[in-house]
Amino acid sequence: MSRFRVRTPTVRLRRTVQLLVLALFLAVVLAARPQPGQRLPVWLESFFHLDPLIPVVTGLAAHAVQWAFLLSVVTVVVTVLLGRVFCGWFCPLGTVHTLVGRLFERWRPARQREHWHRGQLAKYYVLAALLVLALFGVQWLVLLDPLVILYRTLTVALWPAAQGGVESTATAIYQADPGVGTWRVTSVTEPVYRTVRDLLFVKQQQSFPNSGFVLGFFLFITGLNFVQRRFWCRYICPLGALLGLLAWRPWLVRKLDTGACNQCDLCGLTCHGAASTGPGTGWKPQECLGCLNCTSACAAGGLKFRWELPWRHGLAPERVNLSRRGMLEAAAGGVVAAMVLRASPQARGATFHPLLLRPPGAADEADFLARCTACGLCMKVCPTGGLHPTLFEAGLDGLFTPRLVPRIGYCDYECNACGQVCPTAAIRPLPLAEKKAVRLGLAAFDVGRCLPYAYGRNCMVCEEHCPVPDKAIYFAPVTVTGRDGVPTELLRPHVDPAHCTGCGICENVCPFKDQPAIRVTSANESRHAANQPILGSGSGYPF
Repeated sequence: MSRFRVRTPTVRLRRTVQLLVLALFLAVVLAARPQPGQRLPVWLESFFHLDPLIPVVTGLAAHAVQWAFLLSVVTVVVTVLLGRVFCGWFCPLGTVHTLVGRLFERWRPARQREHWHRGQLAKYYVLAALLVLALFGVQWLVLLDPLVILYRTLTVALWPAAQGGVESTATAIYQADPGVGTWRVTSVTEPVYRTVRDLLFVKQQQSFPNSGFVLGFFLFITGLNFVQRRFWCRYICPLGALLGLLAWRPWLVRKLDTGACNQCDLCGLTCHGAASTGPGTGWKPQECLGCLNCTSACAAGGLKFRWELPWRHGLAPERVNLSRRGMLEAAAGGVVAAMVLRASPQARGATFHPLLLRPPGAADEADFLARCTACGLCMKVCPTGGLHPTLFEAGLDGLFTPRLVPRIGYCDYECNACGQVCPTAAIRPLPLAEKKAVRLGLAAFDVGRCLPYAYGRNCMVCEEHCPVPDKAIYFAPVTVTGRDGVPTELLRPHVDPAHCTGCGICENVCPFKDQPAIRVTSANESRHAANQPILGSGSGYPF
C-alpha cells in the first residue's frame, strides 16, 4: 500500500502542540541549573506532578504522596472527558516516538493497516504487576514511566554528549586557529562558544559514568518504532494503561456515519494507537490517542468526534478484555519481582555498600527507594556534578538512583538544591543549616598512598579544602627518620569523625588522581543507625 500522509488543520494543530510541549519540556530541563544561595523554582518539577502514575505507585510503595501531585488531577479529569489525549498531544516521550517512527517509515516496508491487536493488553498487565510490586514497597518506575525516562536520558546522556561535542569542536578550532590572511575563525567561534558555555551548559565538562546504559535503554525503546509505530505506547507504557482505564467511557467519542463509510480503512492506516478493530467500525476508546488522524484521513467525511454524555451516546462499554488468568500471572510476576529485587543482603539492611553515598536529606534506603523514581533532576541541579546514576551499587531495586561520586564532584557545603527539586521527597528539602549537619559518610586515609604517611612529604590539600568550620581534618606532628638518617618533622593528617560530614571534597582534591589517598565511604551516614561504627558526638579522638 502506498504511503499516506494526513495534512489537515486539526492534524497540524495537534503536531504543533506536540512540538511546543516537547520544546517546553526541553526548556524546563535546561532551566534546571544550580543557583547557589537561591531557592529553585517549583515549576522545575511540574511535568512530573502532571503524571498520575507517579503518585499512585509511590503512594502504594511509600504510603505518602506529595501535595504537589494534586496537579495530576488535571490529567485525570482531562482523560476522563477527552480520552488519552495526554498520550497523543502532550506526552514528550510520545512525541519523540512519533518523530522516530516517522523517520523509520522510509526504511520499513509499505505500511500495513494497524488495527487493535490483543498484544496491546500487555501494558495493562505491566501496570498490574507494577502496582503489586508497589504494594510490597518496591516502585520501579525507573524503566517504565515515560517522563522519568526522557528526563533522565536528556540529563545524563544526551545533554552531556552535546556539551562534549561542542567543547571538542571549539577546542579543535581553537588549536588549529584556521583563517584567511590575518582573519581568524576563532574570532567568531570563541564568542559563540563562550555564550553557549555560560548560558546553556553552565557546568564545565559534565559527564556521567553510567550514561551509556541510560542512552542504550533509550535507543532500544525508541528503536522499537522500527518494528511498529509507537510500539512503546501501544504495548508497554503503564502510564498509557492507567490513562486507558480512565478513558473507559470518555465524553468525547468517535462517531461513524455508516452510510458514508466505504470500508476504505484509511482511518486504520493512519491510527497512531491502533484503536480501531476493523475498517470503519470498531473503536476502542482506551487505545485511542486522540491524534485525529482518522477523521482527517476519511475522504468521505464519515468519521467525527462529538461530545455526548457517556450514559447517552449508546456506545457499548468497550472492555479491555483482561483475562483473569492474565491478571493473576501479572500479580504473581509482581510478587516474584519484589522477592528478587529485595532478596539481596543490602536490600535487607544486613550490609551497606561502601560507595553508596546518598544525597543529603535522603531517607533510609528502603524508604528512599520506595520514593525515588531516578528521574535525574537532582543530578541536573548539583553544582559540582557530583551526583551520578547508580548501576548495581544499590541493586536492581535502585537502578539509576543518585549517589555521590567524590572522585568526580563533591557535596557543596553551601548547597541544598537536590532536596529542593526532588518531586517525590525521596530527598527531603532540608534548610541549609540542617543540611550542613547531615553526614553522608566518613573519610578515611589510605596510609599506603597518603604523602605524609607513605613518602615522608608534607601535604595539606585535604585539610585546606575541608569546609567544616572546625575542620574535620587536622594534623598531628611526628618526627620520622629517612633512609639518610636525618630526622624530619611531618604533619600527618587525621579525620575527626565527630566533624566529618562525608561531603567528599577531600577525596576530590587529593593530588592522587587515579586512586585518592583519602576516600569517603558510607560508614557513619546519618540515615542509618546500623551503619554508624563510630558512636558519640564528642571529638574524643585519640590524636
